[in-house]
Amino acid sequence: MVRRSWVMAIGLLAALLAPQIAASQEAPEPRPRAEHDAAQAKASGEPQGQAPTSEAPANEPSAMVEPGEVPGVAADTPATDAIKAVTQAPQPVHLSARVTEKGNTIPEGLVWRIFETKTDNNGQLAMVAKSDDSEATLSLPPGQYVIHVAYGRAQASDTITVNPGNNDKTMVLDAGALRLNSAITGDVAIPLNLEHFDIFSGGTSDADRILVAQNVAANDTVTLNAGTYHVVSYFGDVNAIVRADLRVEPGQLTEATLYHRASQISLKLVSEAGGEAIADVDWTVKSADGKTVFQEIGAFPATVLQEGDYTVLAKRGDTVYNRAFQVVPGQPREIEVLTSVY
Repeated sequence: MVRRSWVMAIGLLAALLAPQIAASQEAPEPRPRAEHDAAQAKASGEPQGQAPTSEAPANEPSAMVEPGEVPGVAADTPATDAIKAVTQAPQPVHLSARVTEKGNTIPEGLVWRIFETKTDNNGQLAMVAKSDDSEATLSLPPGQYVIHVAYGRAQASDTITVNPGNNDKTMVLDAGALRLNSAITGDVAIPLNLEHFDIFSGGTSDADRILVAQNVAANDTVTLNAGTYHVVSYFGDVNAIVRADLRVEPGQLTEATLYHRASQISLKLVSEAGGEAIADVDWTVKSADGKTVFQEIGAFPATVLQEGDYTVLAKRGDTVYNRAFQVVPGQPREIEVLTSVY
């Protein structure tokens, strides 16, 4: 189609220029002989032997043309308009991506975004196209563009120059995957609803790191660009936190289990050991340094605490009951506070 449009445009240009080209190729009109010139000069009273002179009127336009212009043809013609239409028509663009240079094309899960190369008034690149197809087929006018492709949390960007005809581009993400799990020291399982992970870029401190993925569930597979990542594992929502730096290799799945030295605990206020929990209790748990780490109102609250020494305060009405206890890694544990002790 593109080649046929070019042929039609060139044919139109040739048709428009044919009269001028034909006129320039006609034989010149022969000049009169010298005797005839002399006779005409004598009859008109002009001196013989002197060629007649002619001057163009002062307001006559110059016959000079700019370099590259064709005399008698306007700068913009139907032919040039046709050529412009052909060269500016959208062209087919085919996009695909691979995890590694020698890997197979990715069959699903890609998001493509195409941007202009020049920023707008807000300093942003205007998006001109988007596709969720793994092998995207688009139509773009000839020119240069920025391509961005995302595969999970892995992403890559590059430029493409769209020319008349077919345009193909294959992106290499250089990506791998990470699958995380956690457990209590001693291989005690953690309920799935009590664990989650945050993934940060590598760095020596939190100020150097960028959040890449948040609230990742255990056993989820996260696709990432190859590199080192800082992983934070949360057991519960108080102070049981474990950190690790993990390396993701291109084209490989990295699996890791992070171990917590912590335990689940439940609290209850009772009048005797093993008795029924008393309702409407205001609970406060403090760490060994006096910092409050947990507060709740209820008869039977539960939480997760890091290994260490703690004090629990149970307030009911104007009376406050307390007990010191210790958390060790292992199975869930119940902490009773007795009213009969006081």
